[in-house]
Amino acid sequence: MSGERESVTIVGAGVVGIACAHYLEQAGLEVTLLDQGSIAGECSLANCGYICPSHALPLTEPGAFGVALSSMFNRNSPFRVKPHWNPALWKWMLQFAKRCTHQQMLAAGKPLQAILESSMAEYHRLIGEFNLDCEWKEDGLLYVLQTQRGMDKFCATDQIVSEHFGIAAKRIEGEALPEFDPGLKPGLAGAFLYPGDTSVRPDKLNQAWASSLQTRGVKFVPGCELNSIRKEAGKVVALKTSQGDFTSDHYVFAFGAWAARWQSELQCSIPVQPGKGYSVTLARPENSPKHPILFPEHKVGVSPFDQGLRLGSMMEFAGYDQSIPDRRIQQLRDSARPYLVASVDGKAESKWYGWRPMTWDSLPIIGLAGELRNAFLATGHNMLGLSLAPATGRLIAEMVTGQPTHLDSDPYSPSRF
Repeated sequence: MSGERESVTIVGAGVVGIACAHYLEQAGLEVTLLDQGSIAGECSLANCGYICPSHALPLTEPGAFGVALSSMFNRNSPFRVKPHWNPALWKWMLQFAKRCTHQQMLAAGKPLQAILESSMAEYHRLIGEFNLDCEWKEDGLLYVLQTQRGMDKFCATDQIVSEHFGIAAKRIEGEALPEFDPGLKPGLAGAFLYPGDTSVRPDKLNQAWASSLQTRGVKFVPGCELNSIRKEAGKVVALKTSQGDFTSDHYVFAFGAWAARWQSELQCSIPVQPGKGYSVTLARPENSPKHPILFPEHKVGVSPFDQGLRLGSMMEFAGYDQSIPDRRIQQLRDSARPYLVASVDGKAESKWYGWRPMTWDSLPIIGLAGELRNAFLATGHNMLGLSLAPATGRLIAEMVTGQPTHLDSDPYSPSRF
């Protein structure tokens, strides 16, 4: 034994890559983290910051595919498939459609709940142990409904979540809402509070976590574009990048929405499609709500931060489109307006888009990349990358070091494709 530490190179420095780096460093490995852009600068940057075990139901709910098809004819639909010829997207949509049944939804929900709950337990430990300054708040997540019809529909969803997953919500009637949260207008139908959910300001979490890792010797290399992956005898032996070659004992690919572009080089199927979302962050206005909130009828989320108010939403399957249309930002404002006492018309401090890495079964992809013995995938986290990052990082560290995994990892395995 030489006494030298084993090494690992991680490609992708979003929150999932950062989490992988954390647990691999804790396991005693020498860790290098590469990213083609800035650290946590893409989908991890300006999302709504929810850490939500209440999201145990996958997107493959009955009727979801019909909504996707009808969206092709409505460019303002919050869930939209933009008409364009992309065989990989239509294959993805077909597989997604096959899973939009009640039975499949419940089946996928079980492993999704398991990794959500594992991540929440890890977050509670991480925040305290490493003193991560990230506006961690345990106020729950509030689902607010504008109409009685919306209330009735969400009540049915809440019943499924309660009966099949044991996740209980507190029901709040409309007349009690303004007292519960004075940032909400009177006249709304009601709400459901999931008290087990938490929230953070994601950019602060990523900055604090990355800084903590740097003090422990993890090396970050931003602006480092991966060009090719060199393989020999069933193993990755080097990464060719814009900043030279990187070699290590193990490799973790936390590509996010770019994952599918590397499936040929990694010799395995990675059916990930980019699901584009938007957010706009305002200076914190007077009468901001106290709770992080989702408005299911308008598909918009609201996050009150210490120094800001963020509105976020949308799911567009439009390829790798980099535009931020003014109409989408205005749609976020208009969708939140019926609910909030605070003005949503203030100057935008930032406008943002991010490509979520969407899988057709709503489960992440975590495990060995095909037949490559030292290459691991950590991608496909859909809309839950922030929520699922710690458990993903812990699973990857267990797999890399050959330890038993703390969760049954089969449902997340790349081999399911």
